[in-house]
Amino acid sequence: MFRFFHGVYWGNETLDYADFYYTLQEEIRLSDKNDGRSIIRFHTKQDYEACFHYLEQLKEVPNELKNLQFLSIINAISCSIRSHTVLINSPMIKSIEEDIVINIHDASARNGPNTKTPKSKIYNGSQMIPWGVNQIKAPFAWKKSLGNKISIGVIDTGIDPMHPDLRAAASRGINLLFPGMPPTDDNGHGTHIAGIIAASSTQQGILGVAPLASIHAVKAFDRLGSAYVSDIIAGIDWCVENEMNIINMSFGMKTYSLALESSILTAYKAGVIIVASCGNEGRKATIDYPARFQQVLSVGALTRAGKVASFSNKGKRIDIYAPGENIYSCWLNNRYNELSGTSMATAHVTGVVALMLAAKPTLKPLQVKQALKRNSIPYSKEKRDGIPGQINARRVMNSITRTITK
Repeated sequence: MFRFFHGVYWGNETLDYADFYYTLQEEIRLSDKNDGRSIIRFHTKQDYEACFHYLEQLKEVPNELKNLQFLSIINAISCSIRSHTVLINSPMIKSIEEDIVINIHDASARNGPNTKTPKSKIYNGSQMIPWGVNQIKAPFAWKKSLGNKISIGVIDTGIDPMHPDLRAAASRGINLLFPGMPPTDDNGHGTHIAGIIAASSTQQGILGVAPLASIHAVKAFDRLGSAYVSDIIAGIDWCVENEMNIINMSFGMKTYSLALESSILTAYKAGVIIVASCGNEGRKATIDYPARFQQVLSVGALTRAGKVASFSNKGKRIDIYAPGENIYSCWLNNRYNELSGTSMATAHVTGVVALMLAAKPTLKPLQVKQALKRNSIPYSKEKRDGIPGQINARRVMNSITRTITK
């Protein structure tokens, strides 16, 4: 039995990949810049791989098919197509969804780098410990762990690997926007996040939460701080394939994506701990995706006074709070900058998770979340049941190391 859709021939029993690609080619050719991108998921891994290998074996790939983005973690491709109507009827296609634009979570007014030393500096010899690192009691945890041998995938705008405080931490990564090029930061946000997590200056400079952790920059965001969901999925795919221990996601969106959730679930099942920011709109009862997914450790932002930042989203969906206002960290061209946002709070939590995993590598994602929540402290005088607290590195490290020695 065979089916015809809009003049396209689909075989039920023997799938014709040539016909599929001919139809896909036509849909791409007929699309325009207003159609945007779509994520096309195959029913099975076998169908996905067969289509991938078919294209690989072609002597001459049509121009329309040269820019397909392959997302093996969810058996999908991403590209611009005219509509979903024709392709969704293919027996090998499971779903098609819009490839949504997603943005980094930075609540700061971006007026350029701030190169002044902040008044709130605390010194450790000639090195400065930013107030957020000190606030979460990370220095007290360094006797037990410095985050050594922990690999962290930072899906962001890239990193400035030549910054003196990041040279030791920066490890190999990937540039998803310009394949083959290094994941160099052209925005600043990714470098700032990396500094909070793992800056390790030797003389003048700053120390991050986990100074011996390794940062693997996954450049998915452009210089304006925007990316497609498919780029995020490709970044998650790279992190899983390259055995990252943690993925930092300091970004979010309002719209649910089945494709993104599927990729996060795959990473979670692989044992990767995913930390994501809740969003900067100051909403009281809802947070952004991907932080809203159950498999993710969701983070809200606090001020130095220990109050929830006015820009931070709030609610019981948040797992933990961390410093996120006027956070001093690394910036482009060997400089430093103060930024605010749930992005910065997320980086503090990622650093603490690195400390935990270095001390106890067998911890699973759910165990990490439970330990952080159980050992948090009230961010106000009154801690009510169900309201998340502030992360405390000293308490959580004492807790898990006691477990090790028992």
